[in-house]
Amino acid sequence: MNASDAGPPAGHGDELPAVAPQLRSLRRRAGLTLEAAARSAGLSPAHLSRLETGHRQPSLPMLLSLARIYGTTVSELLGETVADRDAIVRAGDMEPTRAGGWTYFQAGAPGRGMQALRVRVPYGTQGDIERVHPGEEWLYVLRGRLRLRLGDTVHLLAPGDSAHFDSLTPHRLAAEDHDGVELLFVHTLLQSPTATLCLGPLTGELP
Repeated sequence: MNASDAGPPAGHGDELPAVAPQLRSLRRRAGLTLEAAARSAGLSPAHLSRLETGHRQPSLPMLLSLARIYGTTVSELLGETVADRDAIVRAGDMEPTRAGGWTYFQAGAPGRGMQALRVRVPYGTQGDIERVHPGEEWLYVLRGRLRLRLGDTVHLLAPGDSAHFDSLTPHRLAAEDHDGVELLFVHTLLQSPTATLCLGPLTGELP
């Protein structure tokens, strides 16, 4: 059995909402056999079958993997329905949230499988915090210079530069210049997209 086959049995105290009814229909909608979907997700066919019949509950990284394979969102896998929302986010409607010295502005609509933010990073804040978590991150430098450490490699990004990486790679972000840095930031959500935004240096979820 692959290491990624591990997951809480049905009835576990921290289990997610029942996803079994969605998993099979979304796999079939994607035109994938049980064996092909399991292979792409790094699972055994027997384990994926147990997920689809409700005998096992998937972990959050497993949900993200299945959502990518099926071309959908974690929200749809969870069977959530989200109220209609505007596709446009006006600058005047972006309320700042401050945490750990950083300033975040929501740059995308809620209830999506990704979260988009505009982030201002002052010099000398949180640069020593290393983050490791499932998902993907994309960032684009708008102003200033960003020091990005990915694993053992340090990259210096100037305005117009971008980075797209697997966030299981240990990473650190910091402003290189005393004037700080401003960037656009997009990351995949590994929980219900309607959950509260996690910010600040204590969560390890966001830079």
